[in-house]
Amino acid sequence: MGFAIAIDGPAAAGKGTISKAVAAHFGFAHLDTGLLYRAVGAKVLTGVDPIEAARALVAEDLDNASLRSAEVAEAASRVAVIGEVRAALVDFQRAFARRAGGAVLDGRDIGTVICPDAQAKLFVTASAEVRAARRLAELLARGDATSFEAVLADVQARDARDASRAQAPMVAAEDAVLIDTSSMSIEAAVAAAITAVEEART
Repeated sequence: MGFAIAIDGPAAAGKGTISKAVAAHFGFAHLDTGLLYRAVGAKVLTGVDPIEAARALVAEDLDNASLRSAEVAEAASRVAVIGEVRAALVDFQRAFARRAGGAVLDGRDIGTVICPDAQAKLFVTASAEVRAARRLAELLARGDATSFEAVLADVQARDARDASRAQAPMVAAEDAVLIDTSSMSIEAAVAAAITAVEEART
């Protein structure tokens, strides 16, 4: 029997960094489920039908270096509201969660839809302004020309879209441990996550 850790939260809250650190700490496999939607979004940008792209997705598609671009992120958010796309990707995620050696999955609906029976659930969040500042720093470091106002508007639009979609909206599971990283260092946030998981394992 594997041990599944579900880590949800909005964009740029730190859940990816925390998830990788938690997976490394416990020796578990890690899946950034957002990459699944980014991979579908990337295919859609080349003219592929989103539902066909989701059904044909293979693990190798997640290695595409362009998946971290703002354009692909926007496309991912748009395809994520399509019910048939989400359904096509559910089996991939659930199979990963059942890995014998333990698994950490991060996304928007892991603890509520994908793995409602996960042994540990976390919801990582931060204020929209803090998340926009973090995302801006990432984009500027990559050489993308943008502004704080534009990034904040994008973050707020994605939050609204993710939280209001009809299927699998982004909400914290009732039994998830909330970690607000607005004023936390990466080290403190990771430590809080590890403590929460350790408590769930006892």
